[in-house]
Amino acid sequence: MDEPWLAVLSHDYAEHIGRYQQVSMALMAAGAVVVGHDHTGHGQAAGEPGLVTDIEDLVTAQHAVIERASDDHSGLPVVLIGVGMGGTVAARYAQRYPDRLAALVLAAPILGVWPMLDLLADNEIPEVSIDPAALSRDQAACADYTEDPLVWHGPFRRATLEAFDKCLRTIDFDHPLGDELPGLWLHGDADALVPEADARTGMDRIRGLRFEEHHYPGARHDLFHETNAAEVLADLLSFVRRT
Repeated sequence: MDEPWLAVLSHDYAEHIGRYQQVSMALMAAGAVVVGHDHTGHGQAAGEPGLVTDIEDLVTAQHAVIERASDDHSGLPVVLIGVGMGGTVAARYAQRYPDRLAALVLAAPILGVWPMLDLLADNEIPEVSIDPAALSRDQAACADYTEDPLVWHGPFRRATLEAFDKCLRTIDFDHPLGDELPGLWLHGDADALVPEADARTGMDRIRGLRFEEHHYPGARHDLFHETNAAEVLADLLSFVRRT
């Protein structure tokens, strides 16, 4: 698209929207109006830190943000960019509100089979949290994540994992996104948190004919804070310009 557009960022589990300042600046330089918010239980949002009890509620809140931003910016075409958990929210959003999006971008989305859900088999959820080293090869980015007081550094909660399990099943068995919506899937092939092959089991259920994919050798989970973040952003912007 050549006209101005509305880029809506949906952040990952445990982090917050403030981590996307550099991404926002790059998108604005490319003509986008950028909006985003902290999901419930994350960053400065309401809720118990690190706790998500229903991802459908996050989707509903995402819709309110998009509607308000669209009203404020004269109906600009909306590109929803979801990262990790934000990709789960974005994919479900596209199923629930297909007419509100001009394009969808999913960066290392939690879809299909997610190994973290294996923790639900234990009577007591082990004290497992996000390992910063699994996010990026960029040691400075990992240090920033570790030292960020707005990041949830604690363990996964059973309720959170159950919410993911329920939503992933819903996405799998609801309708595919169809062939009208342009989509872009970005993933690192060294992503241990959300393995590419596992995400594909969900992606293949929902993708339409206008979905593209880019996979990055050696890249870990947090693509917008990876050593090749400039390449990832360039691929994203190239996709938006062609939609």
